[in-house]
Amino acid sequence: MDNDILMRVEDLDVRYKTRIGYVSACDGINLDIYKGEVLGLVGESGSGKSTLGKALMRLHPRSTVQTGHLWFDGDDLMAYSPRQMRRIRGERISMIFQDPMTSLNPIQRIADHITETIKTHRPQTSDEAARARAAELLDVLGITPRRLDEYPHQMSGGMRQRIMISLALSLNADLIIADEATTSLDVIVEAQFMSLLKDLCREFNLTILLITHNIGLVAQLSDRVAVMYGGRLAEVGDVGTLFKDPKHPYTQGLLGSVPSIKLHDKDELYRMEGSPPDLIAPPSGCRFHPRCPHAMQVCVEQQPPLAEVEPGNPAACWLHHPIPEGHSAEPLPDRQEAPA
Repeated sequence: MDNDILMRVEDLDVRYKTRIGYVSACDGINLDIYKGEVLGLVGESGSGKSTLGKALMRLHPRSTVQTGHLWFDGDDLMAYSPRQMRRIRGERISMIFQDPMTSLNPIQRIADHITETIKTHRPQTSDEAARARAAELLDVLGITPRRLDEYPHQMSGGMRQRIMISLALSLNADLIIADEATTSLDVIVEAQFMSLLKDLCREFNLTILLITHNIGLVAQLSDRVAVMYGGRLAEVGDVGTLFKDPKHPYTQGLLGSVPSIKLHDKDELYRMEGSPPDLIAPPSGCRFHPRCPHAMQVCVEQQPPLAEVEPGNPAACWLHHPIPEGHSAEPLPDRQEAPA
């Protein structure tokens, strides 16, 4: 594996067992996460983003079927026992969850959250050293160490989110997964969070998987972007290239749906017709073809490969790959106009 790659995901499948069948939330995911980068992961609700993030830490319950490979520091985490994974979580891979109020224990003081994390993984650490580390982290994150003995409900939403960041940083984790970390924050606090995350990335050389609906957040923080749709990767690329010249029609629609100050009074915001696919019985071929303005007959019949269109920019779309023999490039009828 390339020395610059921190984690390589190979052929990852995640299926949830339900009473009416299996939900294929991640289907054949192949993705590299590089050391020191911020990788943005975007897509509509239900596209599989959070499922992928939890799968990297193997946090799904036993009723969930997870197959494939998670290569991390030369080892396949899929071969690890539950006990071995407990040593990886927190110390090597950490997660910032969506809602800090429900992620933090309401009857534990802030100091207890951080010191417990440290001493669980490094039991030789003294109580005084663990508390000193907790105070240091709070100070770096802009919270006075005097508040270590307060409870989560005594903190604002922004402060609670910073506490979650301090937990992720407490053991200098190699990979931090931020799962919708700004969902519960207002616009002002979100801007402060973005500024803080930028500073932390520079100071600690963090590797972050940034899972979010916020395209603006991805544009400002990410080095690369991965776009998910219907449990599959639609496109991956450098943030500047992908935002300037998206290849996949879904990526084009996603970016076209973002409000812009450049819109004139008479301009209408583009919207994609239809809804995300039912992952219990997903569409054949390309999962985006029922909503795609450029869909061809081959899109219905054959799944497109996630292959490079340009160096470092793979996209899963037949518009950019040779049509397999025996399949037709005839456009499907009655398609909506694509975004400009």
